[in-house]
Amino acid sequence: MSKPIPLARNPRIVVIGGGTGLSVMLRGLKRKPLDITAIVTVADDGGSSGILREELQIPPPGDIRNVLTALANMEPLMTKVLKYRFQNGTALAGHSLGNLILAAMTDITGDFVTGITELSRILAVRGRVLPAANQAIVLKAEMEDGSTVVGESAIPKSGLAIRRVHLEPADVKALPEAVQALQEADAILIGPGSLYTSIIPNLLVPELAEAIVQSDAVKLFVCNVMTQPGETDNYSVSDHLAAVHAHIGHHLFDYVIVNDGEIPPQVESLYAEQGAKAVHLDLEEVTRRGYKVIADKLVLFRTYLRHDARKLSEHIYQLVENWMLRKG
Repeated sequence: MSKPIPLARNPRIVVIGGGTGLSVMLRGLKRKPLDITAIVTVADDGGSSGILREELQIPPPGDIRNVLTALANMEPLMTKVLKYRFQNGTALAGHSLGNLILAAMTDITGDFVTGITELSRILAVRGRVLPAANQAIVLKAEMEDGSTVVGESAIPKSGLAIRRVHLEPADVKALPEAVQALQEADAILIGPGSLYTSIIPNLLVPELAEAIVQSDAVKLFVCNVMTQPGETDNYSVSDHLAAVHAHIGHHLFDYVIVNDGEIPPQVESLYAEQGAKAVHLDLEEVTRRGYKVIADKLVLFRTYLRHDARKLSEHIYQLVENWMLRKG
């Protein structure tokens, strides 16, 4: 049997999202021969990020910090240092040290994006980490009952079903480096993460959406393993895809990567107490809409259910490699 033809260069992959799911996946992808750019949401307004955003007038640093940590080559102790959250002190309680460092780097360099770049260099980050925009944005949700909920952190707590979300300002300018990365990408990967508060906000930045639609890169969607209370209650895989289509107005993805591994009953019970359940793979409906499905056992359970970063990155790399080889 002949050996596969090696690629002339590392594939350029742009990963879009935010939250814990994105960071878990990136820990697997950074071990592959990939040129990675992560574009991260700047809609967060809760916790430490929300306080720093409000008091210092900077984009929220929390999701950026998580992604930097995931892509960094550093000692385990340094990872713990960046994640450390102060428990005491009137002003410090609740703040992550990594968030404070990012805020300090912004002040030192005079710019949030430059601060990220310099901290990336210090942490030996494998790839580039870019905010979707160089300013904080306000996320608003129109609910099914016609009411409006303002703020990323408030939306899942409203107890109401989401009809659609909007950005304020609606014409927010994308970071030019992020647009360029999408234009040059061999692969664009979206998800996993909170559908309405981490994924879709990036796609509502007009220049980013336009660049994704026009790109001839292979486009992949990694679906969440579990539904999220207050955001995707009872959603199937096709419901996730329909929500993206409703907001963007385009059929974005070539492939959908989903978990079809069984979740242990005791784990299901644990999540059911929080109002979450496994996302149902309605395979016939997903394929009817024109998506190719990659299904595998992709979950691990320790304290929480997480994607198996190693297996997930294997599937992603294989899809990207095959796409590039076909393109020549």
